[in-house]
Amino acid sequence: MTDFPVMEYFYSIQGEGVYTGQPAFFIRLGGCDVGCVWCDVKDSWDADKHPKKSIAFLLAEAKKHPSRILILTGGEPAMYDLTEISKAFKKEGFRVHIETSGAYELIGDFDWVTFSPKKFKAPIAAAAIRADELKVIVLNKSDIAWAESHQQMVPNTCKLYLQPEWDKREVTEKIIFDYVLKNPNWFVSLQTHKYLGVD
Repeated sequence: MTDFPVMEYFYSIQGEGVYTGQPAFFIRLGGCDVGCVWCDVKDSWDADKHPKKSIAFLLAEAKKHPSRILILTGGEPAMYDLTEISKAFKKEGFRVHIETSGAYELIGDFDWVTFSPKKFKAPIAAAAIRADELKVIVLNKSDIAWAESHQQMVPNTCKLYLQPEWDKREVTEKIIFDYVLKNPNWFVSLQTHKYLGVD
């Protein structure tokens, strides 16, 4: 593929996980059938609502900024064959990151895979095994056990993160905090960009 439905593209700071605080160019692809009830970008779900953009156009926009990290997000970016876009950006010196629910096979050349499984559509083992970072959104206490079950799917080198669902953060931050104190192989991920008011 050389053209993709793009909801938005922007230059900002990565607010979550391992790369928190680092500047990156984000491409939010349209299209998702995972259907998370608490999704904060539901407008991304229908791919047909978003204009097609070429790789050449997106690369030109990215190169206007100094960071050489590309983050492919969504929606669910793994619904698409990302071979050509990842190849084009890497050729220009970018690290290519993807944020995915793991519901689809990952097709492309990625430097970093953030695997964020959702209960609404089960992830596949072929995606989980490529994870560099497991990030589980915690809505209630039962999500901790669910996170532990998905830890079994990822490599031993994978970084493990629990992240409070934004609207329930006053409850779930305490649950996560107490759990991480007892399980130091897990880390806390906060949506830093939202605390800073950069949405």
